[in-house]
Amino acid sequence: MNGRVVSKRKSTLKWNVRQRTMAAIIFAFLILLIMTVSGLFIHIENININLERKNEAPSLAHLFGTDWLGRDMLMRTLKGLTFSLGVGILAAFSSTIIALILSLLASWNKTADQIVTWFIDLFLSVPHIVTLILISFAVGGGFKGVVMGLALTHWPSLTRLLRAEVMQIKTAEYVGISRQLGKSRLWIARHHFLPHLIPQLLVGFILLFPHAILHEAAITFLGFGLSTETPAIGIILSESMRYLSTGYWWLAFFPGLSLLIMVGLFDMLGRNIRKLMDPFHGQRV
Repeated sequence: MNGRVVSKRKSTLKWNVRQRTMAAIIFAFLILLIMTVSGLFIHIENININLERKNEAPSLAHLFGTDWLGRDMLMRTLKGLTFSLGVGILAAFSSTIIALILSLLASWNKTADQIVTWFIDLFLSVPHIVTLILISFAVGGGFKGVVMGLALTHWPSLTRLLRAEVMQIKTAEYVGISRQLGKSRLWIARHHFLPHLIPQLLVGFILLFPHAILHEAAITFLGFGLSTETPAIGIILSESMRYLSTGYWWLAFFPGLSLLIMVGLFDMLGRNIRKLMDPFHGQRV
């Protein structure tokens, strides 16, 4: 009888932990959805210049205040977050595809594995921001340069993880049986490797977002990324730096805080999805 009660309590506790994990995922997703949809419905024309209300402090009329041209900082921030989200989607998706291709290529033979490992070590040995600036500058900067730079610098860590997973699956008995039956390497990769890699790909795709968004804002802030006409958070922060010494703190505080919140929400989303999908973490949820 006591054993059943203890077992029931443990089951209830596990369900409660799972509920908290699902609640965190739903909460993060809804906030990100609200931020994104809000930015999509804001047109550039709506962020009008009004010199009569320039440099106004945060108030009920303008929650984030106004800038030196009288533009509403809340609208500019939401628009910038939406644009950064789009950049992050393209960059994270491209990096994920690169990581998948290289990890499958590493399973081809020993020479291919050595080449892929060498490329991983090479890119990991150089700081992301340095390689990102060089690639962005080499392809002409702007939106294309930022996306290509982010895509070509954020794949190594995910590739190393996927490669280790592929090497473990490669030694499985059912893979050896498929080889003995005459199945091609592409067939084995499609039917054995890819289904096992999908959970890691999904989680890796989500967790690449924070790095991509922060690095996009960083190089834009430094002047190596997007053009000044682009409504991006990095541009807003870069422009507001000259006004901080005059006491207009809200010009950088609210956009920077909003960026950190978005990054934190993506990190929360990725970590909790990994808990649900990872069999080792799933035993605790």
